[in-house]
Amino acid sequence: MDDRIERLARLVVEFGANVQPGQLVEVFADLGKEELARAIAAVAYDRGAKFVEVTYYDPRVKHIRVSRVRDEWLEYIPPWWGQRVIELGRVHAASISLAGPAAPRLFDDLDPARLGRDIFPRVKEWMQVTNDRTVNWCIVPCPTPDWAAQVHPELQPPAAFDRLWDEIGHVCRLDEADPPSAWRERSATLKDVSQRMNERAFDAVQFEGDGTDLTVGLLPTSRWNGGGDETVDGIAHMPNLPTEEVFTAPDPERAEGTVRATMPLVASGATIDGLRVRFEGGRAVQIDADRGADTIGAFASRDEGASRLGEVALVDREGRIGSTGTVFYDTLLDENAASHVALGDAYDSSVEPEDHERLNRSEIHLDFMIGGPSVDVTGITRDGERVPVLRGGLWQI
Repeated sequence: MDDRIERLARLVVEFGANVQPGQLVEVFADLGKEELARAIAAVAYDRGAKFVEVTYYDPRVKHIRVSRVRDEWLEYIPPWWGQRVIELGRVHAASISLAGPAAPRLFDDLDPARLGRDIFPRVKEWMQVTNDRTVNWCIVPCPTPDWAAQVHPELQPPAAFDRLWDEIGHVCRLDEADPPSAWRERSATLKDVSQRMNERAFDAVQFEGDGTDLTVGLLPTSRWNGGGDETVDGIAHMPNLPTEEVFTAPDPERAEGTVRATMPLVASGATIDGLRVRFEGGRAVQIDADRGADTIGAFASRDEGASRLGEVALVDREGRIGSTGTVFYDTLLDENAASHVALGDAYDSSVEPEDHERLNRSEIHLDFMIGGPSVDVTGITRDGERVPVLRGGLWQI
């Protein structure tokens, strides 16, 4: 087995998801990622897992479905997919998902509006389980040759694959002598930033620059988080590896202005370029893009909360992902390279219980990147004081 695969598998099992003896473990992977999935299963069993189930997703079958299924059934997802997720929460399982596009550009020939209506393999029950904090979970990137060719088209396929692996190893801190210790150090930094943001108790944050002027209001008990999570059983885990963000839930009724995505994003397999969104009264009232606007429009019309924000996240330029200068065409990596917002569902952990009823609710959670060194972030207090938060991509608080 490739040593890189074994080291990544060990990091995600032992530190990322922090699999416990006796746990059931779910591994979710696209076809083409079997080698890492098997390595994860081996490490999980060595760690004492009771049972490891690997579920493979075939994006080409989704292509077949979107191109052929009746229009009235496009949004249908069999209920047992959601019931399965609820059961994972009930038994307090561990979950590991392998990120990274397995078949880039596969969906380019499909009707973008139809594609945006089929959100599978996402199921809304995952947000319930996440909010219940009953599953220790982790999403980690898995390099594939096709993904490498998309990210580094200037290189020959073997060199592109090696380059992508080098970058994944670097951003996941596998190039450190003790990757878990390196992550604990980075986690402490993110937790410290979150604490300083919470001490200021901002009423809103404003993004300005590079075609963006957006003010996002916060709820009275909005709390910034970052650097990892803990289940109701006290199991520490890193939901994302890598992670470089601090995030919170905004007031879904208070987003005003225009925002321009600073990076491409991938939604339901479609690549969206040049996304521009205008918000009024918290709702996305105009969505344009150089490519893929209809896909985002379909997402945003999925339900009542799909056109409102459920997350606002800040990322500084000191993280390892942004410093690579690489666009990965994968949300896990690209959202941790730049500040971002998300249309759709919010995380309960972002507010105190008294504000849970005010959080945005939706079947979707779609992140898109709006930050960078040329985008200033300013915190606005309830007294109207403007406090620099990010300038040139560096923390100011």
